[in-house]
Amino acid sequence: MKLFLSTDFEGTSGIVAWEQIIEGNHEYAQGRHLLTNEVNAVIAGALEAGASEFVVNDAHHAMRNLHPQDLLGRATLITGRHKPLYMMQGLDASFDGVCFVSYHGSIGAERAILSHTYNPGAIWEVRLNGAIVGESGLNALVAAHYGVPIILVSGDTATAQEAQPLAPHAEMVVVKESLGRFAASNLHPEVACELLHAGAKRAVEQLGRMEPPKFTLPVTMEVTFLVADMADMALWIRGVERVNSRTVRVVEENLLDLYRTFVTLVTLTRALVDR
Repeated sequence: MKLFLSTDFEGTSGIVAWEQIIEGNHEYAQGRHLLTNEVNAVIAGALEAGASEFVVNDAHHAMRNLHPQDLLGRATLITGRHKPLYMMQGLDASFDGVCFVSYHGSIGAERAILSHTYNPGAIWEVRLNGAIVGESGLNALVAAHYGVPIILVSGDTATAQEAQPLAPHAEMVVVKESLGRFAASNLHPEVACELLHAGAKRAVEQLGRMEPPKFTLPVTMEVTFLVADMADMALWIRGVERVNSRTVRVVEENLLDLYRTFVTLVTLTRALVDR
């Protein structure tokens, strides 16, 4: 059994500040340690239930947060920036399940720690077929394209709530309660890892009842930027049309192509902001 882990950072228990998750800050080493333990807890639980192969895509910021020698399960690690499929690089139809580890809520969520949607310096809101989505919803496009179920999602309550519609049978492991954007009530790291271990074990054991995410085709994606200049730049991409001064729309039958267009939008608009 082969599992794909897309790992972010903000959803780790104990993480409440950018200084803990951005390389170069003095608190980053501690944050990296907390993240690695949670990723390994998921791998350990899945191993116990019979999973045998793991691919981990380090998908946060510079994407060099995990040390390959520290990962359990002899996991393959995808690391480094500018991946064509970004947070979902490495996924294909050969996988049995997808885990979203240490994810976070969308930029507009009422209470979500360090909330954003890919780029907080550019993107205000994203909708798929009219529904507001965060990174879990956008990344679900790739899982749906390849027909792979999302079997586990971890983070705060907002993360679980946003992922639920697209992965109704997935294990939702809540390791902290957000009090605002920069404060949370965090489970002790050992407790969080115990929950992740148990959740991953259950997810693999119940994999037979999991189904890939479903989207009504064609899918309409609307992206609202912080400023009009970013919408102007988005129009450089074929198939992108303007809805209003800050919002653009893409309508697409192919889910992978839609996700690729979104990744291109993110990459382009980073040229206009110093994150």
